[in-house]
Amino acid sequence: MKIAILLFDRFTALDAVGPYEILARMPGAEVVFTAARRGPVRSDLGSLALTADATLDEVTAADLLLVPGGPGSLDQCEQPEVLDWLRAVDATTTWTTSVCSGSVLLAAAGLLTGRRATTHWFLPQALAGFGAQPVDERVVFDGKYATAAGVSAGLDLALHLVGRIHDAETAQGIQLLIEYDPQPPYTAGSTRTAPPAVVDAVRDRFAVRS
Repeated sequence: MKIAILLFDRFTALDAVGPYEILARMPGAEVVFTAARRGPVRSDLGSLALTADATLDEVTAADLLLVPGGPGSLDQCEQPEVLDWLRAVDATTTWTTSVCSGSVLLAAAGLLTGRRATTHWFLPQALAGFGAQPVDERVVFDGKYATAAGVSAGLDLALHLVGRIHDAETAQGIQLLIEYDPQPPYTAGSTRTAPPAVVDAVRDRFAVRS
């Protein structure tokens, strides 16, 4: 199975690396990180880079396409060459997937029009603006399109995909291997459970960054 993971300036690292850790462990998986140019691509925090080993022109097909999110994903919505590439590769995929605001980029390419999809809790209106139907769920499947909510939800997405591509036993084996057994010290991982003051503070910080 050929898996293509898109990189762009100011992607969120865990959006790409989290699913990679799971999907790359599937039997027969072949992963390529691709970007407009070969070489290091900086994440949104600037202190980490992943290496794109192939340009977009060199990746013309994939069994599974993964689009991460991050502040830079919204800039990519205005890049015709990226949107054209997404549409072209999507025509070859068995699965087209995203994490966080990556779904907004898929929607901007016209791939989620009329489809149920999720995204980071900041961005349902942006998703709807490109014709998708925002859903407040951690992972959403609609046909071959699978979208995950913010950042850490990409881990859950990847396990769902392994279960569907192979079987539950394979997915559980990978989950055990990476010891994915979340037990966070706080219950602030959702706007439904986080203290209102925390939600307001994070929303304010995001507004400043935007």
